[in-house]
Amino acid sequence: MAETDARVAIVTGAARGIGAAVATRLAHDGMAVALLDLSEDSCAEAVEKIKASGGTALAVGVDVSDSAAVDAAVQRVADELGAPTVLVNNAGILRDNLLFKMTDDDWDAVINVHLRGTFLMSRAVQKFQTAANWGRIVNLSSTSALGNRGQANYSAAKAGLQGFTKTLAIELGKFNVTVNAIAPGFIATDMTAATAARVGVDFEDFKKGAAAAIPVQRVGTPEDIAHTASFLVSEGAGFVSGQVIYVAGGPKD
Repeated sequence: MAETDARVAIVTGAARGIGAAVATRLAHDGMAVALLDLSEDSCAEAVEKIKASGGTALAVGVDVSDSAAVDAAVQRVADELGAPTVLVNNAGILRDNLLFKMTDDDWDAVINVHLRGTFLMSRAVQKFQTAANWGRIVNLSSTSALGNRGQANYSAAKAGLQGFTKTLAIELGKFNVTVNAIAPGFIATDMTAATAARVGVDFEDFKKGAAAAIPVQRVGTPEDIAHTASFLVSEGAGFVSGQVIYVAGGPKD
C-alpha cells in the first residue's frame, strides 16, 4: 500500500502468537517490519514467511527490560531497515499465582517485561518518530487490567500500560504521534494454553468454556488483534489517540 511504503515498524514479542500475527499483517500492509523477541532465532520462521510473501522483515534478539540492549536493538533496526516510526509493544510473560504464593521474582519479572519493557522501547523509538513528525505506538494491554484472580502482577502491569498510553498520547501528540492500547480478551495462543495447563484443564475445554461467556460465542485469534493494530497504525487513524480498545468479543466495563 502506497501510504505505508516508507514506514518501518517494530513489533516486540513477535516470535509467535499475537506478535507474529501483527508483524505479518503490517508487512502485508506494506511496512518493513523488525520482529523482536528474546531470541533472534525464535523469530526466524515468522521472518521467512513474511519474506516468502514478498515482504521485508528482520529478526532481532533483545531483552526488552534491558535498557542498553533496547537502545542497541532499535539502532540496529534504524541502520538496517530505516528509521522506525511504528512500534507495537507486545512482549509479555506470565508468572501467575495467588498473592500469598507470588514471589518477588514473579512480580518483578512480569512488571519488567510488560511495563519497563514498553517504557524502554517507547523511549528509544520516540526520537525517530518526533524527528519524522509522525508516529504510531500501540501497547498491548489486556482485559486482565480490570482484575483477574491469580494475576496481581499481570493485572497491575496491564493496567499500568493503560495509564502509560494515555500519558504518552498527551506528550507526543504535538509531534503527530498517536499512542493507543489494545486490550485483548481471550485469545487462543501459547500463553492461554499455558494458563489452561496451569489450572489443569484441557485447552479445548478451556476455550469452549471461555467462548460460552463471550457475546460473539467464540474465542479470539491473533489475527483479530492484528486487524485492530493495522488500523491503529494507519494514516487513517491519525485522530485516534490515548484510547484503550477492548478486543474481547463483547463489552468490558
